[in-house]
Amino acid sequence: MKKIVCFVAACLATVAVEAQIKTPAPSPAATVKQTVGLTDVEIKYSRPSMKGRKIFGDLVPFGKMWRTGANKNTTVSFSEDVVIDGKTLKKGEYAIFTTPKADSWDVYFYSDTENWGTPEEWSDAKVAVKTTAQSEMINRNVESFTVGVNNLDNNFGVLELSWEKTVVPVKFEVPTNKTAMASIEKVMNGPSSQEYFASAQYLYQSNGDMNKALGYANKAVELDKNNAFWMYRMKSLIQAKLGDKKGAIETAKKSLAMAAEAKNADYVKMNNESIAEWSKK
Repeated sequence: MKKIVCFVAACLATVAVEAQIKTPAPSPAATVKQTVGLTDVEIKYSRPSMKGRKIFGDLVPFGKMWRTGANKNTTVSFSEDVVIDGKTLKKGEYAIFTTPKADSWDVYFYSDTENWGTPEEWSDAKVAVKTTAQSEMINRNVESFTVGVNNLDNNFGVLELSWEKTVVPVKFEVPTNKTAMASIEKVMNGPSSQEYFASAQYLYQSNGDMNKALGYANKAVELDKNNAFWMYRMKSLIQAKLGDKKGAIETAKKSLAMAAEAKNADYVKMNNESIAEWSKK
């Protein structure tokens, strides 16, 4: 009897799962992705609709902070630092809160994005940037709340909040020239000492071409300007693996001296042990 009851309960549970009702969300979720210059911008938000209601000055009161959408926080993320109203907004993700007024809106980029609606306890310390944007009236209704990135240029974009007959544009500047020049200089200058080191380390650890690994290690120490004792350590290991014990000892001594100056006891110990081992006849 007990087995029958368990079987029936299991069947009912399965039916209940399969029979879950699906209905559309009143404020469906949306994601907007846009590249501005060389900066990736992503917006996540929910979209309430007018449904015959008066929105600003009524459903969304003037002079009161608004969640700027529905459900969980509306968020925007930038892959690079941007500038809004002369103020730098560090790259990362932010919640957008606003205080609508009849002719302008205060717009807040808030570092805490884990709220449902506005924060229970507002913290000015979490306001990364605050700006005031002039609202614009249009001659048609925007039925569903819309957040977009428009008026694109290599150096800026406009974050637009639209609903009812109101559009609020927030211009942000992106560091396209700075990012492009950094990329150009990096490519034109060739790989860095760290990139050569990483290549040498990979070949050593994967038992790859040791002669090529040594070439990379030589370039790493040649370009090194910071007494990177770990790079010299790697070169010594590669030399030893190639059978050049004398060269390995000389390189290990350089690594040892640098590690001692940096007070890195681990590398001092490893180099001393290797030097002792390679000195054996």
